[in-house]
Formats: sequence, C-alpha cells, structure tokens
Amino acid sequence: MAHRGLVTALLATVLGLVVTGCSGSPPAPTPSPSSTPSATSSASSPSPTAVVQPERPTKDGCHLLTYDQAIAPVVAGADVPCGQRHTAQTFKIGRLDLVSDGHLRAVDSPDVQAEVARTCTGLLGGHVGGSVEDRRLSMVQAVWFTPSVEDAAAAADWFRCDVVALASAGELLPLPPDSQGLVASSDRFDMCGTAEPGAASFERVACSVGDPAWRAISTVDLPGSAYPTAAQAATRMESACGSAARAQADDPLDFTWSEERPTQEQWDAGQRYGICWVPV
Repeated sequence: MAHRGLVTALLATVLGLVVTGCSGSPPAPTPSPSSTPSATSSASSPSPTAVVQPERPTKDGCHLLTYDQAIAPVVAGADVPCGQRHTAQTFKIGRLDLVSDGHLRAVDSPDVQAEVARTCTGLLGGHVGGSVEDRRLSMVQAVWFTPSVEDAAAAADWFRCDVVALASAGELLPLPPDSQGLVASSDRFDMCGTAEPGAASFERVACSVGDPAWRAISTVDLPGSAYPTAAQAATRMESACGSAARAQADDPLDFTWSEERPTQEQWDAGQRYGICWVPV
C-alpha cells in the first residue's frame, strides 16, 4: 500500500473579504445665489435640494462579475438576465440593523459586517443544497455587499448575498440560469487540484476546469480551540483520510492519498477541518 499522508497548508480563503457596494447618485448641489438677482428670483424662496433615495437591490438578480469585481469594495460589473452568461446570483436581500442600544452603528463597522457575513454564509446551504460535506468540497462560495457609508447616511439599510463559484484562485465560473440546488445537482463545481497539495505547482481549481490531477474527497473535523500542529493534524486525519481513500480505490491494498490542514488564517476565520485528497 502506497501511503503519502502529506500534511500541507491550505490555501488562504479566497473570498473571505467583506465587500461593500453602493448604487444611486448623490444629491444635486444647491445652486449659489446670483450676485445680481432679478426681481423675480429675489422674490421667490429657494427650492430645497432633493435627496436621492439609494436604490434597493433586486432579489434573485444575476450579475456578470470578474473575480476582482466580486471582492472589490464597491459593486461593479453588470446586472444581466439570468438566461445570459453570469458569474453571480443574488439569493438574499435583507435589512441591516444599524441601531444597537439606542445608538446608530456605522454600516462599515466590524460588528455590522460580521453579522452580514454570518447571515450570508449561513443561508448559502439552503440555496445551493447538498450536505455540509458537499459544500466544503465545492468551489461554491457566498459573497456579500452592503451600502456605502454615503448611501447608508441617505437611509440605505439593505445587504445583499450572492453566490459565486471559483474556477481557480482568481477566476469565477459561469453559473447556470438558476443557482438553486447548485451543489446538490452538479459535480461541475467540485474541488480539485492541479497537483498534489503541497507541491509547487499545486493550484486549487474546479474539477470541470482543465485536466486536474487530484480531487478532494472528504473532510476531517479538527477539535480544540488551539491551532493544531502538523503532527496533531496528521494524527487526527490519517485514519479518516486513509479509510476514505480506500473506499474509492480500485485496489484496496494499493492506493494513495494526501492530507491537508487549514492555514492559521483559515483556522482563525473558523475553518476547523482538514481536507483529504486522492489522485484523479
């Protein structure tokens, strides 16, 4: 039996950034009074400046975004019909709670952004389907947007959750016309690698992209609050990864697998599991 239980560092979370977005135009400037007003203008009262109410996003809308636009601090890209090529789809529009204990909270404050992140990631599974394990082993992610500080000051109080799928670390895959049940119904977005995890040429990719060499097959929960050492992770993962690899091998006496623990950054962000890999 060939055993390569290599414990490697997991890639940093690709779409873990809090993204903010805005739409709508600022109020028009108040015209300055003329230095030599006519009798008509001097007799009339100045008109108040109209406040433009920021537009609220549309639930279930589709968007053509690049990877950079998906992680940009301001919403970019184009809104497109879901029957056309698109790389993001909105699955939740919610209302921000910007008042706490009688005090107004800034839309870009860490606690507001953390609440949006928890909401969007928590709701993703109900939209794309599949088990927790299925979603861990996919390239499908949630991204979220909130109004700009200026729009929030003009009474915008929405947040938007979008689903995206990574083709690779810097590229998004096109989505189907309806992303409902995306993970449960297709293996197109499963997680693969261009080489064995830990190799210099390793890159995490969707299994439908190119000719991947390795495939993620299972995850192993890592207990405790302290970040595990490589040895601790290996002790926890070796048996589970070996069993998962054996179950999929053509020859249960001759098979190979690789183990991958999360990075410190991912552990701090809440990823408390490692990934088991096998050659394709």
